Amino acid sequence: MSEEGKKGHGNLTLYIIISIVLAIATALILPEVMGEESESTTLSIFEGIGIGGEVFLRALMMMVVPLVVASVMNGILGLGDVRKLGKPGFTAVGYYLATTVLAVAIGLITVNIFNPGAPKDKPVAGEVAVVQSEEVTTHSGDAEPATHGDEIVVTPDDVRKVLDILEDQTGLNSRELAKIFPGLSAGLEEEEPGIGMILGNLVLMLFADNLFEAAATMNLLPLIVFAIIFAGMLTTMGERVKAITDMIEQINNAMMSFVMLLMNLAPLGIFCLIASNFGEANAKGELMDVISQSGMFVLTVLVGLGFHAFVTLSAIYWIFTKKNPYAYMKQMSEALLTAFSTASSSATLPLTMECANKAGISKKSTNFVLPLGATINMDGTALYEAAAAIFIANIAVVTHGVDPLTFTDQLIVAVTATLAAIGAAGIPEAGLVTMMIVLNAVGLPVELISSVLAIDWLLDRFRTATNTFGDSIGAAIVDEQFKEMQIDGDDSKGQGTETAVVPA
Repeated sequence: MSEEGKKGHGNLTLYIIISIVLAIATALILPEVMGEESESTTLSIFEGIGIGGEVFLRALMMMVVPLVVASVMNGILGLGDVRKLGKPGFTAVGYYLATTVLAVAIGLITVNIFNPGAPKDKPVAGEVAVVQSEEVTTHSGDAEPATHGDEIVVTPDDVRKVLDILEDQTGLNSRELAKIFPGLSAGLEEEEPGIGMILGNLVLMLFADNLFEAAATMNLLPLIVFAIIFAGMLTTMGERVKAITDMIEQINNAMMSFVMLLMNLAPLGIFCLIASNFGEANAKGELMDVISQSGMFVLTVLVGLGFHAFVTLSAIYWIFTKKNPYAYMKQMSEALLTAFSTASSSATLPLTMECANKAGISKKSTNFVLPLGATINMDGTALYEAAAAIFIANIAVVTHGVDPLTFTDQLIVAVTATLAAIGAAGIPEAGLVTMMIVLNAVGLPVELISSVLAIDWLLDRFRTATNTFGDSIGAAIVDEQFKEMQIDGDDSKGQGTETAVVPA
């Protein structure tokens, strides 16, 4: 990327930082100026400011489907004919997939250990059903049936007895009865899905019988799978589909330009979202809770990224090259620092290739692996999105009354974050777009993405540096494959010469 482009990235980051500072200042000062007696007016002002943030989020949502599909297809087309990838090609693709899955796993493990944003008061077990008129609600309390005015309080044991009687009289099982009489479901225990059911549902989620419906409902997993398969097929058809491949590349370039256009509006949109989020919390006296949640989330992500970079990726590098990974990290330090400062793996790509070549990686490997990695290898982004989804889910339990994510939901997060990372553009703040894919996959409120915006600009730098380091290690591993192929070729030549000489 040109120096002008890098400068543009730097200016955007500066503007975003300024907007965050102004938003926090507005959130702190406005309630003090308005006074406690004007709390409702203050909340109305912040709600009005929040409309600007909602417009920004909707603009991002508007471009998710075409951006992800075009980016994934363009990345696959960059591989060339998938049938001719050979050992180095399959090594690169296998490395990208494996490290992304490992990054997501680390993100989920870390966020479940630190549990940022989790509600302090957990739901009380042993709830009872309250039947009033025809509605059934639940309350914690009496162990025995009791009446309170026109309220009849019934325990789950009582409902269980009714179900037993109805089973004997109708011949239907309890779950069939609960479908007919939903109020009786309070007496049933939750059925834990088996691992077979979980895996089966995950496989089915990857496919859709109507891609247009999937696009309309933001069900992006089938679209990503289709994009991968379709683009892979196009790589095998050569010149016959050149017009289509050129069009996909042009669409991808246009979408990248659209992303940058929206990113120019990001400072304003982020100001509205943060000012609204922090301002309403401050007006209600809940600001310190929001800050403590954000601080714990930052710690969670940094621990996860640090473990992935310094332990997981370093171990993979040592296993395949038998060299010191931290010495290699030092050799790549200039590229890593540039990635941190620009928050763009694409802008850092030329310097990444230069540093890798200086570190002894062949140009054949860097030219093949690094451009592709800057497009589809997003370990840090995948880790961040998985962790952020659980963090936002924890917040949604309190703010929106949603149920905590189950094990199945977290598996869906893992699969979605892995596939969505392929479609993440290598530009600043582009992870906000793919983050919406992950939230949508498990039915979390998209507007809660504002919970991470205040610190996203900082974490974006750490995850971009992790992405770049992962790309460079991939180049080193594939370079070992090229060296083996060269040695094998030299051995074949040597054996041929020896065969010719010995008989003579």
